[in-house]
Amino acid sequence: MIRLTELRLPLEHAPEDLAAAVLQRLQLKPADLIELHIHKRSPDARKKSALQFVYSLDLALADEAAVLARFKDDPHVRPTPDMAYRFVAQAPKSGFLRPVVVGFGPAGIFAALILAQSGFKPLVLERGRKVRERTKDTWDLWRRHELHAESNVQFGEGGAGTFSDGKLYSQIRDPRHLARKMLTEFVKAGAPEEILYVNRPHIGTFRLVSMVEKMRAEIESLGGEIRFNARVDDLIIEDEHVRAVVLADGETIRADQVVFALGHSARDTFAMLQRHGVFMEAKPFAVGFRIEHPQSLIDRARYGKYAGHPLLGAADYKLVHHASNGRDVYSFCMCPGGQVVAATSEPGCVVTNGMSQYSRAERNANSGLVVNISPADFGESGPLAGIEFQRRWERRAFELGGGNYDAPAQRVGDFLAGRPSEALGTVEPSYQPAVKPADLATALPDYAIAALREAIPVFDRQIRGFALADAVLTGVETRTSSPLRITRGADYQSLNVKGLYPAGEGAGYAGGILSAGVDGIEVAEAVASAIVGTP
Repeated sequence: MIRLTELRLPLEHAPEDLAAAVLQRLQLKPADLIELHIHKRSPDARKKSALQFVYSLDLALADEAAVLARFKDDPHVRPTPDMAYRFVAQAPKSGFLRPVVVGFGPAGIFAALILAQSGFKPLVLERGRKVRERTKDTWDLWRRHELHAESNVQFGEGGAGTFSDGKLYSQIRDPRHLARKMLTEFVKAGAPEEILYVNRPHIGTFRLVSMVEKMRAEIESLGGEIRFNARVDDLIIEDEHVRAVVLADGETIRADQVVFALGHSARDTFAMLQRHGVFMEAKPFAVGFRIEHPQSLIDRARYGKYAGHPLLGAADYKLVHHASNGRDVYSFCMCPGGQVVAATSEPGCVVTNGMSQYSRAERNANSGLVVNISPADFGESGPLAGIEFQRRWERRAFELGGGNYDAPAQRVGDFLAGRPSEALGTVEPSYQPAVKPADLATALPDYAIAALREAIPVFDRQIRGFALADAVLTGVETRTSSPLRITRGADYQSLNVKGLYPAGEGAGYAGGILSAGVDGIEVAEAVASAIVGTP
């Protein structure tokens, strides 16, 4: 097939216009076009008076060689790359211990799925509960101020990504098209087929729940086993090689290959790894607040007269500002038509995150508005220093919110003016269980507050209304990524403990559902290769 890129059509075009544009672009007759598949479609909103869709298409043509020869100097006409996934190894019939996967978020799911599809029958150990039970536990915090320490937004089947916008895009390099493997598996599990071609695909929480269940069922049908309420509390390491994991109930499970796909909030497990001397190092991340605007304001700012068009859906944005104090301020995990959610996993802490359903139909847009920090900011040394930094500000948010898991919130106008908010305005915050008007100036370090106050008016020049006085800031956003890295070598194993395979966001090698899943695939391949003895 041939891939044709950068084909532009007006927003309001008929389906048959696409084929007609292909024929015109390639100087072909209707009989020359056998098949047409959309590889990618994205809106170009730079000219709000004339929005366009930009297409990448895969075409089956009657004489592809002739077309390629005629357009040999055109960078937008090329052979379609081979995106098929090929397994690196198949399990031997006997003679190996089944691999263990710790954690069942995106990295753990795809590590287990690839191992299961390759015949290795993995054992998955997840500290939290099944996804539907976990959903009920999460609602207890959102509706009744009741935190379940082992079953919440961070812990349980599906990982933290289950309670998010379900974003399925990333800026990672992916020469082997592993993201395509992921998206194909998601479609098999019930995701809409459009995720295979829209520019910034997403799924939403409710759909993710049923998809995770179907993927679990496939792993089990292939001989894998998944245990819930199975927290790994210890390792047995002999001669610098992991030989077993020990569960909280004392059970010891032998294993020569253990994938640690922990997620970024498994703080007790990180501490256990440090006690064993597993090599880890502190890494940069970001902290800030969630900011909420009416979704209609963002739609108008981004799409002009096309705001609300059904083909466009709810508008998003991506913003960056380099502040005068040397800090970078940027939007993070932007959730169109979504809500701000309580995302703590520890008692006495308040943490925010963003979530959307597939429809993205809620009244507000929200995004993390965060400031970069580095290990030099943590105030102490060691691989766990970033965790203590997070806790300090999460506990402060808990205090400012009233000590009952309500979150502190402030009008943007008050925040910029340096005065506390005594009440909120026309923008109704979506955080549950509730918010308490507060002064967020003491909710983060002074340098972060200064950078945010500088950035918001700058962003208002890019998104008209971003500095709306009644827009709401809710604190705090601290778990943007893992505060440490469980460093690994080229073989994906820990630098100093063989058989231990750090994976995904918690290990410091991913930042979102897609990149975590891709990393899980690569780690599973490394495990499979190690078991069968291939490089």
